[in-house]
Amino acid sequence: MNINLNKSRIPQHIAIIMDGNGRWAMERNQPRSYGHQAGVDAVRRITSECTRLGVKYLTLYTFSTENWNRPADEVAALMGLVLTSLEDEIFIKNNVRFQVIGDIERLPREVQEKLQETMDHTAGNTAMTMVVALSYSSRWEITRAVKNISKAVAEGIIKESDINEEMISQQLTTNFMPDPELLIRTGGELRISNYLLWQIAYSELYFCDTYWPDFAEDDLHKAIADYQSRQRRFGKTEAQIEEENI
Repeated sequence: MNINLNKSRIPQHIAIIMDGNGRWAMERNQPRSYGHQAGVDAVRRITSECTRLGVKYLTLYTFSTENWNRPADEVAALMGLVLTSLEDEIFIKNNVRFQVIGDIERLPREVQEKLQETMDHTAGNTAMTMVVALSYSSRWEITRAVKNISKAVAEGIIKESDINEEMISQQLTTNFMPDPELLIRTGGELRISNYLLWQIAYSELYFCDTYWPDFAEDDLHKAIADYQSRQRRFGKTEAQIEEENI
């Protein structure tokens, strides 16, 4: 499918909930880990295409804090997959910087070390930043921010009157990048699943039935085209937006 995208309106930050790996595998009578492996191939495709289109930040929901409740063998397989997928040449080939957000201290030591190694090796890359959300949830992140700010107030570093939206945003793990303009969820579910709740306050949401392993460049183009068809008003009226664009 040939979709003409407006190159001047490519979202600078796309966040994705990569859902459907397990169901994709089960429909093929394969273990869930097979679906997660196929999902890595989709990450490669979409990372390359986002870089080509000029997206500056791509944030991927890889493993939530709730996912620790999954069967131990699946969790172990996912951790192993993180290690092997970070060996990929995609970061160098596409000039992509790697970052991670989440409660990293809960991850196995070897995974923590590999994450840091990959961040160090790609720190100078400039085309796009891929951010992986690992052991992440918004409630964990916001709770952490509240604790940090409360501690600063108690120690007299800041006053209660200093607290505002900008300060809260700076205490979040995503403080190094802009909020997403577009959030995509694959796999047919219509929920946010505790992902970037503060950051997506004004993001455009796009849901599709395609399982993540099958999500391809054309699917990404459809999501971006849908985003480009919307008028982003940020609380203003349609007339106000049209007047500003005159």
